[in-house]
Amino acid sequence: MLKQSLLVLADAGLISMAVPFAAAQDSPSNTQQTPSAQDNGGRHHGRPDPAQRAAELTKKLNLTSDQQPKVLDALQSEHSQMESLHQDSSLSEQDRHAKMMEIHKGTDAQIRGLLDSTQQKKWDEMQAKREQWMQGHHGGPDAGQQGAPPQQ
Repeated sequence: MLKQSLLVLADAGLISMAVPFAAAQDSPSNTQQTPSAQDNGGRHHGRPDPAQRAAELTKKLNLTSDQQPKVLDALQSEHSQMESLHQDSSLSEQDRHAKMMEIHKGTDAQIRGLLDSTQQKKWDEMQAKREQWMQGHHGGPDAGQQGAPPQQ
């Protein structure tokens, strides 16, 4: 009798803990996340908002007031191209990935072309760190590494 009472009590406790989580998953407010919730501290797939990325690059590269709108334009263009690509269901996964890489490399080259030599050096270091992280994260030589990618 004591065992049965303990089991019932344990089951009731588990159910009472699970109900709020189940209700939270069904909540319509959780189906559409705000951009800040999607950013999740760098632990998401995809890239932050172009304006946020431009602000980060402004700080890290000390962009001038002339460079800032040009970098933002490049990032917004990349973002819209990526959105279009995600909506294109006619491409295979490999083709989509190849096209994403092509868009990303084009944007990187465009941004690099806007920078002075000191900024380019810093940009190249940032890109090298990102590549190193990508190799480790996606099965490269340092596949055991964990964590978020370095911010650009």
